[in-house]
Amino acid sequence: MEIDGRDFLNTPPTKTVRFGGSVVATLAKYKQGDLQQYELLKHQLSDPDIKDGQIINWLQEFRSCVTLLGKDHEHLIHTILRLPWLGRSPAVIEEYLAFLGNLVSAQTVFLCACLKMVVSHFIPKRVKICEGGVDISDSDDDEDENLARTFGHCHQALQVILRYVPSTSHFLVPILNEKFPFVQKSSRTLECYVHNLLRVTVYIPTIQRDVLEIVIGKMLKIDVSAPRASIEEAEERSMQHRSELTEEGLFDMVTSPTRPSAAVLSVGALDVERTKELFRDLLSIFDKLILPTHASCHVQYILFYLCSFRVALAEAFLEHLWKVFQNPSFAPVLRQAAAGYIGSLLARASFLPVVTVRACVDLLVQWIHGYIDSLDAGGRQACCDVTLHGPFYTACQAVFYALIFRHRAILEVNMKKGLAYLQGLNLERVVMCQLNPLNVCLPAVINLFAAFTRKYQVAFCYTVIEKNNRQMLPVVRSSNAGGSVATNTNPLDSFFPFDPYLLKRYCPNAEHVDVYIRSMDEEDDFLNKETPHSDPRIMGMTPGSYDRAFPCSPCSVGSPPVGFP
Repeated sequence: MEIDGRDFLNTPPTKTVRFGGSVVATLAKYKQGDLQQYELLKHQLSDPDIKDGQIINWLQEFRSCVTLLGKDHEHLIHTILRLPWLGRSPAVIEEYLAFLGNLVSAQTVFLCACLKMVVSHFIPKRVKICEGGVDISDSDDDEDENLARTFGHCHQALQVILRYVPSTSHFLVPILNEKFPFVQKSSRTLECYVHNLLRVTVYIPTIQRDVLEIVIGKMLKIDVSAPRASIEEAEERSMQHRSELTEEGLFDMVTSPTRPSAAVLSVGALDVERTKELFRDLLSIFDKLILPTHASCHVQYILFYLCSFRVALAEAFLEHLWKVFQNPSFAPVLRQAAAGYIGSLLARASFLPVVTVRACVDLLVQWIHGYIDSLDAGGRQACCDVTLHGPFYTACQAVFYALIFRHRAILEVNMKKGLAYLQGLNLERVVMCQLNPLNVCLPAVINLFAAFTRKYQVAFCYTVIEKNNRQMLPVVRSSNAGGSVATNTNPLDSFFPFDPYLLKRYCPNAEHVDVYIRSMDEEDDFLNKETPHSDPRIMGMTPGSYDRAFPCSPCSVGSPPVGFP
C-alpha cells in the first residue's frame, strides 16, 4: 500500500535518540524485573497532549523491535492502541498503519485487540456532557467535518491487517457484533455504525451474510423495543427514526452508485449475480430472524424492495414462503407467518403480474379446499379453534386480503374471463364451511372481502356474517392443559408485513396520505377506497393512516380498517 508515493509498510523506521533510553533498552530492563522505565514509557504514551512528532518517534521505535513485544507486554500494547492517531497529520496515520501491519504480522496474539480498536472508531467521537452530575453524552453533539476521512482511515487500517492476516474475517465478525451500539444510542451513532459495517463487505465480501445478519438482528431489536402506547409517542418516534436510518443503510447497499462493487443496482443496470447473492443471503436471514419475529415494523421491507427489481425474485420469494406454509413439519406459527407474508406480498406488490397473483391464489385456494375435504371426510364436527386450524384460517385470510387489493387487476385484463376465474375459485364453499373463517379472520378484512364478493356475486358473505353476529359464536384457542379458552377480537394475531410504510428520505411527500384520508368518507363505492401511492410498487395506504382514519383494536397490528358497518 502506498501513501504519498511511498510503500510505507516496507519503509524502515528512522533512528531516534531518546533521553533515558530506547524502547529496546526499556523492554530489556522490564524483562529483568526493572519496571520503572517501562511504567514511564506507558505514562508518556498516555499523555493527552502528546504531539504528532512524539507519536511518530515512538511508533518508529516500536516497529524496529516489534518481535520483542509478546503477551507479557499486553498492557503496553493496549496503551499504544489507545493512542489518538485518527485526525492527526498524514505522517502519523502512515506510521500508525505501518505499526499495525508490523504488529499483527509478527504478533498475531494482538490481532483481536487491533480489530477492536479499529471497530471502536466506527461511530462518531463521543462528546462528554454532564448535567446535574448525570452523563448525557452522545455523538449527536460531535460536528466533526472530517468524519468521512476518519472512517476512511479505519477501513484502510482493516485492509492493512487483512493483507497480513488473511484469516482476519473469522475474528472480525464477532467483534462487529460485540461493538454494535446499544439500540438506545442516537440515530446518528447507529447510522454511522451500520454504514461502516456495510462498507466492510465491499472489501471482505465473504462476511456479507454475517454482517447483514448482525444489522437485521439489531434492527429487529429496535423494532420490538419501540413502545406503542400513546403516552410514549416521543420515544416511539425516536425508536422509529433509528430503525428508519438503519434500514435506509440497507437500501443504500442495494442502490448506492458510489459502491459499485457492493451495490446490486448501479447506473440503472442490475447486477444479476450480485442480486442473486444478496437475495440468497437475505432469504437465509429471513428464515432465521425475520419470519419468527411477529409484527416487525420495518425490517422486512428490504426484501420487498429487492423483489421489486425483478419479478423472478418476487416469485422465488413466494415459492419459498409457499414451501414453508404447506410443509406440516414446520411449526404452525411459522406456517401462519408465511401465509401472512404471501397474502401481504400479493396484495401490496403492484409489480407482481396478474398471472403470478392468480397462480399463488390458485395454490392457496386448492390447499384450502383440500383441508375442507379432509375434515368432511372425517365426519366430525369442527369448531373455530385457531390452535388446531391456524394455518387454514391464515390461508383464508391471505386469499381474502389478496383479492381485496388485486381483484380489479384480475378483472381489467378481461372482465368475462376474470369473473369466470373468481367464480371458479368456489369461494362460496370456503365461507360456508364448518370452520367458519368469516368468524375468525380480522373483521376489517372480512367486511372489505364481503363487499367485493357481493358486488361481483362471487360469494355471499353477509348471511354468514349476520349469523355470526347474532349467535356470537365463540372463537377458541386450545390451551396446553387440553382445554379451550376464548380469544380476543383478533384471534389470528393478524400481521400484514407489507402494508405500506413510507421512509421520509425515499417518500418526502408522504403528507398527501392524510389529506386523502379525510376525503375517503365522501366516496360512495368502497372499491374506490384505495389511496394514491407515491411509490408505484406499493398498493394501498400506510398502517398509520388506517389507524388514524378508522380506530381498530390495539391487537390488530398493521391491519386495514373496518370500513363498513
